[in-house]
Formats: sequence, structure tokens, C-alpha cells
Amino acid sequence: MGDVNAGSGEGADGGEGPGSANRADRADRAGNIDGAPGAPRAERPTLPRPAVTELRLSAYAGRRRAAYTLGPVTLFAGPSGSGKSTVLGAYEALARLGAGEPLGEVFPHPADLVPDSARPDAQGRRGFRIGCTVDGPVGPVRIDLAVQAHPELRIVGERLTRHGRTLLTTALRDPGRTTVQAAWLTAGATPVTRAPLPDDLLGTALLPLRVAGATQGQREVLAAAEQAVVGLRSLFVCAPEPERMRAPVLPGEGRLLRDCANLAEVLHRTHTDCPRRHQRLAAVAGAGCAGPVTGVGVQELRDGTVRALLARGARPATPLGRLGAGELRYLALALTLLTGPGVLAMDRIAEVPDAMQCLTLLTDDLDRGLDGRQTAALLGLTAAIAADGHIRLAGAVGERAAAQARRTPGVTVVDLTP
Repeated sequence: MGDVNAGSGEGADGGEGPGSANRADRADRAGNIDGAPGAPRAERPTLPRPAVTELRLSAYAGRRRAAYTLGPVTLFAGPSGSGKSTVLGAYEALARLGAGEPLGEVFPHPADLVPDSARPDAQGRRGFRIGCTVDGPVGPVRIDLAVQAHPELRIVGERLTRHGRTLLTTALRDPGRTTVQAAWLTAGATPVTRAPLPDDLLGTALLPLRVAGATQGQREVLAAAEQAVVGLRSLFVCAPEPERMRAPVLPGEGRLLRDCANLAEVLHRTHTDCPRRHQRLAAVAGAGCAGPVTGVGVQELRDGTVRALLARGARPATPLGRLGAGELRYLALALTLLTGPGVLAMDRIAEVPDAMQCLTLLTDDLDRGLDGRQTAALLGLTAAIAADGHIRLAGAVGERAAAQARRTPGVTVVDLTP
């Protein structure tokens, strides 16, 4: 099967089982976490809050053995067909798996992701590999998946590693069953725990429900799995659609939707509940909207709906519905940068305080509809906000915006080729 281990018992990348280490770390392998005798060499965490810092794709929609480093602000650039949307889509797919979504919902058309050049194995199976690194308080944690796309969709191998040591492996042993054989590090009286797991769910996301944490090895597994899941779930996909943002809306929960159609509703909430963030939005609105802007207001209409307005000083206020598409996209993107998980319609991680989370915004076609002034202002705002470590951004831009991004301190541009 093209680039997918069909279940040799070696997990997602053909390595050894839980507790094993790569060559660089074998001399240090043991069942303890950092600071204990015999533990793997500790790496100083580079991030205080979990965040995805690398994506890996192989035999995935034309990407072969590709690895992309993600910084605080990372923009993918390249001509049409170079794979910008593919890379961002892979990130979103991993995030959805981390949130517990079934494989079939995440990849509704899996065969389309397998390159035509990927040859099936002797059993006619084809698939792809996808993975990421989540850095954070316990150091870099890697997740690697082998996905069978044909003849049926299933995860046939998964590997969770930390400091080069394998903490979890899964492998497809019996194609007639809808489970994979999982093994995770225990490092107690029984070195490894083995159990079946569903072949359509991310095993790493299931570990907090399966591992008791009674031994040091189990606690290491839990710490790595929890960091990986928090890093993956801390993602909000922002795809503003200006034509859906123009009409007044009914007040509600006030959590911004993916398409930002309820922008007026969210502004109504932030105006009351988050005055400091609302004032900051008003301060940056002038950089992306034509004419003088002295504030962002909200008007309650007689039919119970609300609409947002740009205050113009002595001039009449302008309803947001009359703004250009670029102005609306600029305001929506600026709002996502200035708010936190509580104001976004995303999978909240209630058990982790917001101060311990790092939100990543995922935005394809970041510069769509924006002129040069709006693009420069938005890139500057993004870099400034990302510098405090609470918000990151991964997006795709055209060449003009990429040129501007290369001149913006704190922004990394990754150039892709077809």
C-alpha cells in the first residue's frame, strides 16, 4: 500500500515498540520522566503553551516526505496548484482528529488525497501519511499516522513519541476487524500495556481515558498525549465571507462563526463584555477602512436584530453592510486576532485555563480582497499580537502579500512549488 504500513506490528513508521528510542536516545531510555535517574535527556521546552510547530505529509495530495516548520506567524505562498490549501487542510484534519472526530468525517473523499503515482500493495491497498509535532511544557511531542484510503478508510498505524522514545504505537493486525492493536508505555511491573483501539479515531486522543497514571511511565504518556491534544484542538479556522456579514443578525451567544457571518452579533457582545478588546479593535479599524474611523459601534434595530457601525466622528456612522469586501474581511480577521477562545465558535478546552492555551488561527487566502495598505496593517497587527505567545497564525497568501510579509518582522514565508 503506497507509503502506508499495512500492519506489520511496527506502528506508523516502522520503528520499535513503546519504550524504545532512536539511536541518539537509546543510551538514555528508561521508564522515568525528566529529572528521574535514567530518564531520557531533557530538552528545554521552547514553548510555554502547547502549539503545533511542524507538519509532515507523505504521499498526501502530491506532497512526498514534506515537512513544514510553523512559527508564530507562518504564511504559505506559491502559484496556483502549489499546495497551499493542501497543507492548511492537513493541519485542520489533524486538529479535528485531535478533537475526537471520526476519520470518515475528517476525510470524506480520502481517495482524492492519494497521488496517482502511489502504487497499491499486494492486497490492493493505498493510502497516505500525515503527522505533526506539538511543542510545549514537556518538550516536542510527535504524532505520526498511516492512513489507508483504499479499499476502505482506516488508521493502520499511529506512533506517539517524545524525546525520541516511543510512547504509543498502533498497528492493524486483522483487516477483518475495525480495531488496531495498541501498545503504550507503562514502565512498571508490566513494561507495556496492550489493548485494541478503534481504527477510525486518533489513538493519542483516547489515551487520557485509558491510562491511569499510576506509574512514572504512564504519567509520561499522559503528559505527552495531553499536550498533543491541547495543541491540536487549539485551532480556529477563520474564513470570512463578506456577503454573509452585511445583514443585521439576532443577538445570541456571541461566538464568532467560521465565515464571520455573525460579526455584528460578536461586536454587540464585545462592546459590553470585552470593552478593552473592543476599544483596541476600534483603534486598528482605521488602518483597514477608508475614511476617518473613530470607533466601532452597534445599533439595536426595532425587529430585535443588531447591526454594526463605523463611527465617523462628526460625520454619520456607516453600517458595516455598506463597506467593501476587503474592509469587512480586514475587520473580521482583526477581531479574531484580538479575541480569545471564549469569543470564537471553536472546540473549547474547558479543563485547561485560557492563559495556558495558545490559539492558532488558520486562514486560507488571507489577503483575498485586501489592498496593499490593509495587508500591511493586518500583517503588522498579527506579528505584534503573536509576539506575546498566546496567538499564532498559519495562512496562505498570494505573491504580492508574500512580498509584504517578507518585509514584516516576525512573519515567516514558506514558498511552495507545484
